[in-house]
Amino acid sequence: MTVVGLGIEGVDLVRHLTSEGASVTVSDSRPPSELVDQLAAIAEIVDRGAATLSLGANRATDTATADYVFASQGVPAALPALRAAREAGVPISSMAQLFLERCPAPVAGITGSAGKTTTTALVGAMLAASGIDHVVGGNIGVGLLSLLPRIRADTRVVIELSHTQLASVDRSPQLACVTNVTPNHLDRFSWDEYVGLKRRIFAFHGADDSVVLNLDDEVCAGFATEAPGRVVGTSLRRELPGDGARLRDDAVVARRDGDERTLFRRDEIPLRGDHNVENVLSAVAIAAELAVADGAIAEAVRDFRGVPHRLEHVATVAGVTYVNDSIATTPERTLAGLRSYDGPLVLVLGGRHKDLPVAGLAAEVAERCRAVIAFGEHGPLFAAAVRERAGGGTPVVREVASVGEAVSAAAEEARPGDVVLFAPAGTSFDAYRNFEARGQAFRDAVAGLESV
Repeated sequence: MTVVGLGIEGVDLVRHLTSEGASVTVSDSRPPSELVDQLAAIAEIVDRGAATLSLGANRATDTATADYVFASQGVPAALPALRAAREAGVPISSMAQLFLERCPAPVAGITGSAGKTTTTALVGAMLAASGIDHVVGGNIGVGLLSLLPRIRADTRVVIELSHTQLASVDRSPQLACVTNVTPNHLDRFSWDEYVGLKRRIFAFHGADDSVVLNLDDEVCAGFATEAPGRVVGTSLRRELPGDGARLRDDAVVARRDGDERTLFRRDEIPLRGDHNVENVLSAVAIAAELAVADGAIAEAVRDFRGVPHRLEHVATVAGVTYVNDSIATTPERTLAGLRSYDGPLVLVLGGRHKDLPVAGLAAEVAERCRAVIAFGEHGPLFAAAVRERAGGGTPVVREVASVGEAVSAAAEEARPGDVVLFAPAGTSFDAYRNFEARGQAFRDAVAGLESV
């Protein structure tokens, strides 16, 4: 067997497949120097000869001659090595597909353009507060196959699924959730292709399966008319046609089998922004479907402090609050962060652009922000969009090369009481392997301010 891509999924696959006696070839285009942690994680397996390394390129000979190929998420379907496997008739699968085939318990799967990690983590916190046996994994950063030995028939299984993971599956979790679908990844997919990938989380449902949908989101509302199974709704603004969770009179209300209960007040939610209230509603609806008690749901919400790199308070320096929202890799996500604050803002934008519209972001930034600091590969694009909208007035727009320089520039522009919001609107791949590494660079730069 050949595993293509040695990230979290690749390590998970190598460990699982070799534990079942398979001989595995590990194919990754990166050299060993860029895979230090991953290679350490499978060193014992390689040392005993159960896995063979083929690094520095994805070679067609490793895939076309395999009995089975497992591709990690994000590996393009058009990769020549995968094309060679298809032409040779070699089956191609993935971690997510194998997990869904083998999991002995029903699965709750969560996807969305934004909010899926927060929603997944919050459902896990609700299950923990209830004392119910559960596991949480997937795109949240935990390999799924490593969870299989812990899962019994009555275990609650909660997984986060990205659009690239959904591309490789031919079955849906029995309980699915779509938090929202907004323009994203248009540098790799058309809009229709991207929507189609999100749809796959419920596309293989039967009549007895359920999907939780944010009915305030235009695409999700459309999904409600397409779902083969039962629809569970969430909304900040409207009455629900059936079961679900909604905001009414500044309280979160849940309905199950026609029984409606008020669980907690909106002001008890510690997370900022309407987008996080939407995430809470999704988590409440999922937890109710998983038979979590109302008290445990409310307790988990009150105690939840969020996920790193998502409107994360880093520090207050000289009266200025620094917030890390490195997960904001789209203009839409940056706008959600921007709208979570009422006071003056210094916004840090940049990274690699995804070919998404920026005019709406630039318009709101021009009205709301004291200053904009643009960094990275497409920093000039973001800076130009804001300058064009501002027409030579406020905000101040500065261009710098790096995250560290951006923090220094933001500190110069900010005044006591301001928020410096690091919400780039672009991906990290111009300079960092992922948004977490970029967020850590922001943290480190802020720590440098504190030490001065």
